Amino acid sequence: MEQRLSLVTLGVTDLDRSRRFYEALGWRGQEVEETVFFQAGGLALVLWGRDRLARDCGLDSDRGSGFGGIVLAHNTRSAQEVDALLAAARQAGGTVTKPAGPTSYGGYAGCFADPDGHLWEIAHNPGFPLAADGSLTLPDFGTP
Repeated sequence: MEQRLSLVTLGVTDLDRSRRFYEALGWRGQEVEETVFFQAGGLALVLWGRDRLARDCGLDSDRGSGFGGIVLAHNTRSAQEVDALLAAARQAGGTVTKPAGPTSYGGYAGCFADPDGHLWEIAHNPGFPLAADGSLTLPDFGTP
């Protein structure tokens, strides 16, 4: 696994309020399908509904589940790399919380928790190409 992050997703309770907060700080985002994406250097900060984020990672969305509301993501250059990294995480002592599979955006992804329960998504997203150094640049979604 390359030593880098691609996205940090924050599970929020009120998407509009959270977007306004970050925009008041000077950030400019793009909203697509009830998800807000902010370019943050060579990675992206994403705002998404907390319950939806938990379910997407294979967790119970119940507040008592221990879900901290943050998911780190590592994007890969191929779907095969997703499977290999999930297997490596399991072998290293992590717990696969969502087996890899096709995504709604035409990619391939799965999730694991490290030994302390911190969640990672491992994803191949053909719409988010990676530069040679692993940095991610969000596409223009065509929204204000």
